[in-house]
Amino acid sequence: MELNWQEMLFTFFGGLGIFLFSIKFMGDGLQKSAGDKLRDILDRFTTNPFMGVLVGIVVTILIQSSSGTTVLVVGLVSAGFMNLRQAIGVIMGANIGTTVTAFIIGFDVGAYALPIMAAGAFAIFFFKNARIHNIGEVIFGFGGLFLGLELMGEGMKPLREVQAFTDLTVEMSTNPILGVVAGTLFTILVQSSSATIGILQQLYSENLVTLDAALPILFGDNIGTTITAILASLGASIVARRAAAVHVLFNIVGTIIFLLILPLFETYVLWLSGVLGLEAKMQIAFAHGSFNVANTIIQFPLIGLWAYLVTKVIPGEELSIEYKPKHLDENFIEQSPSIAIGQAKEEILRMGGMSVQGLELSYNYLKNRNKRDAELTLQIEEALNNLDHKITDYLVKISSQSLSAQDSTRHNMLMNTVRDIERIGDHFENIIELIQYQDAHKLHLTEDAMQDVSEMFELTIDTVTKAMKALDENSAELAREVAEQENTIDKMERKFRKNHIARLNEGRCTGQAGVMFVDILSNLERIGDHSVNIAEAVLGKRV
Repeated sequence: MELNWQEMLFTFFGGLGIFLFSIKFMGDGLQKSAGDKLRDILDRFTTNPFMGVLVGIVVTILIQSSSGTTVLVVGLVSAGFMNLRQAIGVIMGANIGTTVTAFIIGFDVGAYALPIMAAGAFAIFFFKNARIHNIGEVIFGFGGLFLGLELMGEGMKPLREVQAFTDLTVEMSTNPILGVVAGTLFTILVQSSSATIGILQQLYSENLVTLDAALPILFGDNIGTTITAILASLGASIVARRAAAVHVLFNIVGTIIFLLILPLFETYVLWLSGVLGLEAKMQIAFAHGSFNVANTIIQFPLIGLWAYLVTKVIPGEELSIEYKPKHLDENFIEQSPSIAIGQAKEEILRMGGMSVQGLELSYNYLKNRNKRDAELTLQIEEALNNLDHKITDYLVKISSQSLSAQDSTRHNMLMNTVRDIERIGDHFENIIELIQYQDAHKLHLTEDAMQDVSEMFELTIDTVTKAMKALDENSAELAREVAEQENTIDKMERKFRKNHIARLNEGRCTGQAGVMFVDILSNLERIGDHSVNIAEAVLGKRV
């Protein structure tokens, strides 16, 4: 029988496309249904590596992507929300959580794929309620997943007639390394272990591969899924590269261990399928789950060793932005509100230092276009938002206590100051976005314009620094200097706007570039306003 290769390839890759889309669509729906609080879950419950494993399982089930969980973890480690040891636990849990997709596929409901998709589409298009809409996305994605599998299965069936494919599967049965390589390369190509495991389940159910050939491919799929973390870590922070390295190390070590005991593991899978009466797809699902659970149990005691090893292999100090407050002890609120106010002031000073750091990084980004500076600046802005909420909540709790007149004044001043610092973060975030807009649209600032912006940037950084120092030292003298410098910033803005109009009239500057230039000046001027607010609070009442 002559094979219709075009029909085979179109059916297989069309099914693969539907499968990948459905996995993502279902994951997005699950994530939105659960509420966009995954980072809070990771932050709150990853107190130790064991809890990290449990949270990694739950979050990966919610978003249907171990790679997505790893990306979240990298961001949290960079932000100082968790250390590398806790992150390794979450990565291990993510590997277990991703096996749920294989179990879902094991329930062969392909005949009902289309009505399931219809039900999901009905919920999406005919209900305005956001929750029902999100559930509809999950249902539609669930049905699409099986439709994609059915199409891939149809595309692969004729492979039985291809002698070269038969020879390859026989070779993989006798040479497990070849199976591992095949699984790794295919997952790297598709960038979804769920998809490649689904394809493997389909091949095995169609008797196109034997179990002793399927298991090494399965191990390789687990190695291949680390490519997403590797790609995400390229050019990223040191801690991101360390997390990606642990992900690779964990799966390679697990694969080596299970290749050494492959006959024993194959016997276990056959025994389990006999005891539980498992269908072919479920056999692969249980093999996948058993591999990842056992791998986690085996390597869990080695978390400290892996953290030490990747730190040695990828050396260097990483700038860590700590989102969490350090000084807000709620025990002081009832025991001594006055001390609690002092603690809030210490946290606000730390927040102020971060705002200066964010300004300096945004200035560096303007000069050098180093993407890492932009990333760190945006992380700092997010940290300032978080600290704003935490400090404000802390101060609100203090306000419920009986305060002296002096403490009440200090309290009100700090409530206003924390908001001014948070607004400084908003403005340097705006500046980063303006610079990125400039690069995206290839806008050119003249040398004179760059000199004007640099002069105003440097004075603004100095003004914010002095405002924070005035707050720290209760210095009226520094506060007055801040007020004077803010006045100079205002004059600078008016002067540099006039310079811009002159350049525009002379044809040396474009309108679009000019708008961006004026917006940067405006943001710097507003930062100066917030600095003087802090200084005036110091002048109004020493704290």
